[in-house]
Amino acid sequence: MSPSRGLLVLVSLASLTGCSDAVPGSATSAATADVGPLPGAVDGLGDLVVTDVPSGRPQVPDDELDPPAGPKSLADVAGYAEDADREEQVLTEYGYRWGWERFWGADEDLTSVFVDQFEGPDGAASYADDLARNDTDYYGGNPDRDPEHLPDGCATLTVEDPAEDTRLTGPAAFAWCAHGPFTVSVAVVSADTEDALAQVDDLVDQQLQRLPRG
Repeated sequence: MSPSRGLLVLVSLASLTGCSDAVPGSATSAATADVGPLPGAVDGLGDLVVTDVPSGRPQVPDDELDPPAGPKSLADVAGYAEDADREEQVLTEYGYRWGWERFWGADEDLTSVFVDQFEGPDGAASYADDLARNDTDYYGGNPDRDPEHLPDGCATLTVEDPAEDTRLTGPAAFAWCAHGPFTVSVAVVSADTEDALAQVDDLVDQQLQRLPRG
């Protein structure tokens, strides 16, 4: 797995403006929510992705990013990695179906949400764990593998003073969660890590409540 997917999100947003071992089937605040059946196509997944963020920042139009945001195929996501063929093989083994990316930002307040759907919870848990491990290796720091305000299956990371080569524009917080056959990945760059993490916690909770568990 490659950490470049998350990096590309934050770099793309910046250019516009100048984990714990995941637990398949673990309880979340959305476990009993009546949110309908699993999406049967990528557009159905897109309908479940949050449309507003705690910062109130405007959404960045999908086609203003390179690569564009919005619906993602297995090949699209594999293409973020240095070895796309190997990544596609791993994602296929995980049962990857499709994903959706959405971004918000202005100045140095940047937010991204990725939601990816798999054939089952095991693949989603493995992918969330890979994202948490690889992004932590890239950005540095010590992840919280049992965050107080998030359910089992989530991990978080804060980066107070990002290294220049990460191209983060300021203090940042990240979260990676497995929820049934879905993974949810959230990143926020803000004025300080406390604010960024509070936004991440709020946004993860909102997103999990919109997802069925299968």
